[in-house]
Amino acid sequence: MIWNPTEGIDLGFFMIRFYSLTWVLAFAIGWYITKFIFEREGESVQKLDNLFVYTIVATMIGARLGHVIFYQPELFTQDPLSVLLPFSTKPEFHFTGFSGLASHGAAIAIIITMYYIKTKVLQRPLLWILDRIVIPVSSGAIFIRLGNFINSEIFGKVTSKDSFMAMKFIKGEDNLPPQLASQLTNIPDGTQAYNAIAKDVQFKEILEKIPYRYPAQLFEAILYVPVFFILFYMYWRTDARNKSGLLFGTFLVLLWSVRFFVEFVKDSQGGFEEYPMFNALSTGQWLSIPFIIIGFYFIYASQKKTV
Repeated sequence: MIWNPTEGIDLGFFMIRFYSLTWVLAFAIGWYITKFIFEREGESVQKLDNLFVYTIVATMIGARLGHVIFYQPELFTQDPLSVLLPFSTKPEFHFTGFSGLASHGAAIAIIITMYYIKTKVLQRPLLWILDRIVIPVSSGAIFIRLGNFINSEIFGKVTSKDSFMAMKFIKGEDNLPPQLASQLTNIPDGTQAYNAIAKDVQFKEILEKIPYRYPAQLFEAILYVPVFFILFYMYWRTDARNKSGLLFGTFLVLLWSVRFFVEFVKDSQGGFEEYPMFNALSTGQWLSIPFIIIGFYFIYASQKKTV
């Protein structure tokens, strides 16, 4: 399969990007899930709105800082304005959007923010909040990875065309000239303009050189679906919500285990795996291990106490 979707819906004066829509869906569905949880727990919707705003801010800032700290620390000295703003100034000023986000950074920021929420908004124990917030977070992870897939980023490793779900990602590949990639991305498949480019001999030669890859983003999104349903079922159909830290620990173990194993088919994103002492695993795998260990601890500790 050749993967080359349009970036979004062009309104002429504004482009509604599909990647942005997946983030909107992630937060909107997360809000509704949390609303049902709050109603069950007797908490007000006003508190939910406060929680929602803080979570969005924490997710975006944490994800961005996580990416820069773990994968591009040189930005702090080379282009500090691009760390938190949606543009780059090097080599020249241009709009980039909010790209380069790391889920590990988002997770850390959300946990820190929930500590503030517990004292200033909900007046509930921290683990009570974390046990419930991980349910909408796990659903949001599905849509974020679908957004990465639509946006043709976070590639899988090169593989053969006979591999399971092997794809050629047109956008973002170094072998495809940026101008041509931009043309193909913004022209709908099947149109006369698209077919004219696709029939070009030079383009066909370039296309042959583009490798097949695993759709690692899609693998990750699909595997997050059972993670969400397991947590959802545990909360609504079992007494897991009364065992402080059980849902939070289960989330950490399941979600970061998925991330750990998908990394085996994911192309390198850089980071500290480039140092010899860390090159046995990817940066994403090294960062996932502490979360998994902490998750097992909370599962174990939850068996000794209840909310």
